[in-house]
Amino acid sequence: MKKFFTYPVFLVLFLSFIGVMGFGAIVKYHYDGGKKYQFLQKPVIFLAEFPMNTFLSFKNGNFLNPNALPKLRKHKDKKRFEKFIENDRNALLVLPRYDHSLGRSIVDIIDLNNFEIIHTYRHDVVETNKKIKNLNEFPRINIDQTTRRFRYDHPLVLDDGSMISFGKFYPIFKIDLCSNLQWINDEEMFHHGLNLDHNGDIWAIASMDPKSKYVKKYSIQNYSDDAIIKINTDGKILYSKSITEILIENNIVQDNFVLNNYVVNNFDPIHLNDIQPAFQNTKYWNKGDLFISIREQNAIIHFRPMTNKVINYITGPFAAQHDPDIISDNEISIFNNNNFIVNNEYSEILIYNFENKEFKRLFNDELKQNNFKTETNGLHEILNDGSLMVEETIHGRLILFNNQGEKEWEFVNKDKNGDIGRLFWSRIIEDELFIEKFKSLVQNKKC
Repeated sequence: MKKFFTYPVFLVLFLSFIGVMGFGAIVKYHYDGGKKYQFLQKPVIFLAEFPMNTFLSFKNGNFLNPNALPKLRKHKDKKRFEKFIENDRNALLVLPRYDHSLGRSIVDIIDLNNFEIIHTYRHDVVETNKKIKNLNEFPRINIDQTTRRFRYDHPLVLDDGSMISFGKFYPIFKIDLCSNLQWINDEEMFHHGLNLDHNGDIWAIASMDPKSKYVKKYSIQNYSDDAIIKINTDGKILYSKSITEILIENNIVQDNFVLNNYVVNNFDPIHLNDIQPAFQNTKYWNKGDLFISIREQNAIIHFRPMTNKVINYITGPFAAQHDPDIISDNEISIFNNNNFIVNNEYSEILIYNFENKEFKRLFNDELKQNNFKTETNGLHEILNDGSLMVEETIHGRLILFNNQGEKEWEFVNKDKNGDIGRLFWSRIIEDELFIEKFKSLVQNKKC
């Protein structure tokens, strides 16, 4: 009987061991943010991710189109649109959505009087990607942001018909009414929300690179250093500030917060997901103050950029929250994903009152009756008449309740083939002058 452990076998095992170590080192280098040796990184990462990508393609029904976003299933038995109560509304819905039949994301502008699409934005993703110069920040732009993968996050439509948006961890950009690119800013990696302030500038969210001073102090490369960014409508950054810096400088966390969370919280201890600017002075806040949602701390920061001071640090009966909105002179509303360990079946809308420092729930029974739950993302909007729109983002559904809590209509983002795609944070516009001007622009467009 021949010996198994011969010299050739030993050599093969030894070289295999060295190969596995080298493969693992390249994978670690890639996920640590390494920029060099792309000719080695690309094939190695393709092989490393192939099993999971194949599994997800089968799971999501996208095996023939593995780059497409997943097809959703929760509301497959519902109609695309169903109206339950007749109620004319002079309002526009800005609806960013994924359409599987088109194989891409688009932004529909919908007239809520009749739920008809009056305009659609869809720019040339490939040509836009070619204009991105900061490849140190976006080395995988042509892999992660193909037309099939790109998504319009929380698009902001301006009164000249132009639109500002970004993809998931993508440069911020502006397109005109005909979807032609006007500018692109690739200085930072933008994500989540966009909101106008009282000066007409935009508050956005980005992951800072280079990192802020406290993150640099501990030389932590993969720490997600989320920041608030003020940018004007011409694409120029006017102000930026790391949330980690804000928390440390206001003595809310210690300066080793970065180091501790590097170990225990997957490098993403902040997860900034929305900024709501204040438009006027009240007893409880000043014009220009910001309400900032940080998901991983289950907290809303009331921050004053003018003085770099945290005025209030709000925690309460919410977990993994999103989307704080100012709704009166002494109240904000909060979208509560409600990701507690127990009693977490439904998402909620909470109202926090600064006068009595108490929370109350809005239309909670109605949300439960409609099996409304989005574990991540999620958005709400309280309209001028007290009606409530909620977005079940990861399941592709919108519901509008009137101010009595009655379901007025429901929309599920089904394409012409009945496949359901995700939503990416919608808006309702009720400004009558804006609506009139926008409809006129659409009627007279020359695209």
